Amino acid sequence: MVDSRAQYLLKTLIERYIIDGQPVGSRVLSRQSGLELSPATIRNVMSDLEEMGFITSPHTSAGRVPTAKGYRFFVDSLLVVKPLEQVEINELQDQLQADRPQALVGAAAQLLSQLTQFAGVVATPRRREPSFRHIEFLRLSERRVLLIIVTADGDVQNRILHTDRLYTPSQLIEASNFFNDRYAGQPFAAIRSLLADELKQLREDVVGLMTAAVDAGDAALADSRDDLVVSGEKNLLSASDLASNMGRLRRLFEIFEQKTSLLHLLDLSNHAQGVHLFIGGESGLAPLDECSVITAPYEIDGQVIGTLGVIGPTRMAYERVIPIVDVTARLLSNALTQQSNER
Repeated sequence: MVDSRAQYLLKTLIERYIIDGQPVGSRVLSRQSGLELSPATIRNVMSDLEEMGFITSPHTSAGRVPTAKGYRFFVDSLLVVKPLEQVEINELQDQLQADRPQALVGAAAQLLSQLTQFAGVVATPRRREPSFRHIEFLRLSERRVLLIIVTADGDVQNRILHTDRLYTPSQLIEASNFFNDRYAGQPFAAIRSLLADELKQLREDVVGLMTAAVDAGDAALADSRDDLVVSGEKNLLSASDLASNMGRLRRLFEIFEQKTSLLHLLDLSNHAQGVHLFIGGESGLAPLDECSVITAPYEIDGQVIGTLGVIGPTRMAYERVIPIVDVTARLLSNALTQQSNER
């Protein structure tokens, strides 16, 4: 059990450390706490807190710093969250305006990064195979054709096809009409098998174009279907707690590149109510041992479809970051629900 005096001193120590990033000594605690306790008494309390695993003493200093266990106790029992001002909420809402779900998700990741100066992450919904709403072929030169794909979500993807023969504008229009009339709304993987039979009925001169379009379209939509959107990971280079160890920082950036482990971690939050925190080793991912991950699920019409969050050092202003993650998740949910209902 941690008595009220020890709790207050632990809270003061952690808040001081979050602000300064320097080990906190007994004299500083004596001044900052406002308690009429001698430095010797405070040293005894700090010694008890260290034995309980809430703080530790770096070799280079007589002061103490919080451990992951200390941060966890602080967040669960001592933290007073500061709600965002209505002006800030309105500004967030204004910036979460877009005509496509993918653009909204990207905007949310950027907002999380900008507001916290850490890395903002958004795990997008698991979607069925992407399909197209409309395609068009445009001739660029004798052997180059531009393939324009409008996805079901309204995203536009462009790919250049290098053909083995010249196609006239009328042939390209014919090929576009063929695709749009027969296959609009279907994924390219399904089109490939359907096309195998239908190509036999087409003139030989468009077979190559059709086959190239299916391959390029499938690759284009696969590229656009990113299950994890990350913004501001370079901010972590400025976090002194992380940047001091380049090996650890390199392993952290590998997680952002590989994404699978991070997606699994974020998926755990899909089943949580509200904001969820992974502090230090709680994530189960070694590169995140010196990091905190603060997440919240987002919804469409009350159904959870994904998770967003912030990744930063364990020394972060939790009272500020937690409401930013919470409000962003709520606003993204509202924007996506409104967008869905307008279709």
